[in-house]
Amino acid sequence: MKRFLFPLLGAAAVLAAAATSSSANDRYADRPPVVVSPDLSAPWVLQLGHAPGIVRQNRQDLQKPQRRYHRQAQPARLHTAAMQAPAKKRMIARPQINPIYLPQEVAYDSPHKPGTIVIDTRENFLYLVETNGKARRYGVGTGKPGFEWAGKHKITQKRVWPEWRPPAEMISREAANGRYLPTYVAGGVENPLGARALYLGSTLYRIHGTNQPWTIGGAVSSGCIRMRNEDVVDLYERVNVGTTVVVI
Repeated sequence: MKRFLFPLLGAAAVLAAAATSSSANDRYADRPPVVVSPDLSAPWVLQLGHAPGIVRQNRQDLQKPQRRYHRQAQPARLHTAAMQAPAKKRMIARPQINPIYLPQEVAYDSPHKPGTIVIDTRENFLYLVETNGKARRYGVGTGKPGFEWAGKHKITQKRVWPEWRPPAEMISREAANGRYLPTYVAGGVENPLGARALYLGSTLYRIHGTNQPWTIGGAVSSGCIRMRNEDVVDLYERVNVGTTVVVI
């Protein structure tokens, strides 16, 4: 019995020694390369920390759905002002008003008594006659060809931010030219009568403001006298109902 036991124990010891030697050698052997999945959204890839090409995300970000593909950022040098600024509405350049049409005190020899308004439709000036041969002069827009007129009236009404009801003949005339006017426009900045209106006698004509100040100094209206909103407000405060208006 002992004769067979010793050979078996010897064989077992040899096998154990061989296994130990093999395990030790495997520990220091070269490992096969790690193959990284091309799917960079795989959760395990995020554990690689600072490995090249990998950006660590915090826990809060991991709770959000991840996109599989990301658009490549534009180089900083390509970020022009046009790309950085929001789109703006196209602005149409308007001609500037000639300074000659801004309000000013001028010498004015007139047969009309102080407080009278005189409108020169040839030069596009409105004069508020003052004492001592002076007048306060404003630039105005007047009737375009075919809409010129002259006469003498009194101011019968004054309105702040007046409403506008185009006359029926104006609506018909503009419609014939392919321009369709509303029958009513409430007072406000979009109203073509502007900030103030002075009504002349029983006519349809008014001295009023405009939301097109660049037209001051021209023959542009259907007979009304246009002023800049700032100027018509100033004139409104200086005259009363009953003031005489002379249009020449």
